[in-house]
Amino acid sequence: MKYQMETQCVSDAGNHSNSAIAQPITLSTNFERLPDGTYPSEFVYSRLDNPNRNQLEEKMAILEKGQVAFAFSSGMAATNAIFQGLQAGNHIIIPSDGFYSTTDLANEFLYKWGIEVSRIEMTDLNSVKKAIRPNTALIWIETPSNPTLKITDIAAIADLVRGKGIKIAVDNTWPSPILCNPLELGADFVMHSATKYIGGHGDVTGGIVVCKAADDFSEKIFKAQTLAGAVPSPFDCWLMNRGIKTLALRVKQQTENAVKLADYLASHSKVELVLYPGLVSHRGHEIAKRQMADYGAMLSVQIDGNAKNALAVTGKLKLFTAATSLGGVESLVEHRKSIEGENSPTPGNLLRVSVGIESADDLIRDWEQALG
Repeated sequence: MKYQMETQCVSDAGNHSNSAIAQPITLSTNFERLPDGTYPSEFVYSRLDNPNRNQLEEKMAILEKGQVAFAFSSGMAATNAIFQGLQAGNHIIIPSDGFYSTTDLANEFLYKWGIEVSRIEMTDLNSVKKAIRPNTALIWIETPSNPTLKITDIAAIADLVRGKGIKIAVDNTWPSPILCNPLELGADFVMHSATKYIGGHGDVTGGIVVCKAADDFSEKIFKAQTLAGAVPSPFDCWLMNRGIKTLALRVKQQTENAVKLADYLASHSKVELVLYPGLVSHRGHEIAKRQMADYGAMLSVQIDGNAKNALAVTGKLKLFTAATSLGGVESLVEHRKSIEGENSPTPGNLLRVSVGIESADDLIRDWEQALG
């Protein structure tokens, strides 16, 4: 029977050896082997596989509608595993405004591995078309982008490269599988920083790669996981599995709050610009409307003035904690330019906002008093 997303989040998946409703944490690093050389539990060693990790991977494959998934110790480890599936001489295309650590990873390592990198305006299909080379092997998409919330048309890029042997990977961290399923739009891989919405409570670091097909490339990702060894602990997997159970509820509430807050801030005299795809004025609104079930709980706000003005607002907010990361039940605000560094293209007056599950009225009143 095919279940709705909310049911899939709650219904159990994975390898179980008992009838416990809340699955136990299997901390054992190794598993018994019988005299005939077989493993009765099918588990050998926790770097290779573990009951809690198995459950997490099966669950994420179901939610993202893929064939196979792999869990990692962080979102960047998951990103790196996809990159490690490439070969020297390959060329990849990444967004010019994507997550700064992805760009840093490309700059620090891909060139050393003999992989060429092009950074382009990913929302412009002509730019994507012009950037494609005979040796292009991967296009990395981030939509909405971090932190400027640009929207890339996944299906349009998939149509553009169909039949060319080019893989498409999508960082789906911000929408989560509740709001977007890139594999159904033509992508080959989905990456999540599970630290964010998947975990959902700010108490676990993890990453996930979900593959549309179990093929040669997915086998490379599996080897990057098990041989390089950047795997999550059983307890981390347990926490992520727990987070998934309330994922649909959290994302729905957070999104409802974000829509209300974005509408309020867009009309405020001390706000220069609100970047949120749920606003009709957003350049990517129609694409987001087409490829997402809703617009998400992330938005960026450009405060009237400069970086000093923006930072002053973070100090006045009471319900929005000034902290990095996102996707948890609590609302957060962050001045991105000071985190990313002086070479960052992010405007100095921009604040990235992760909207939580608190009362929307309270969140709006908090901004009202902070903006004065």
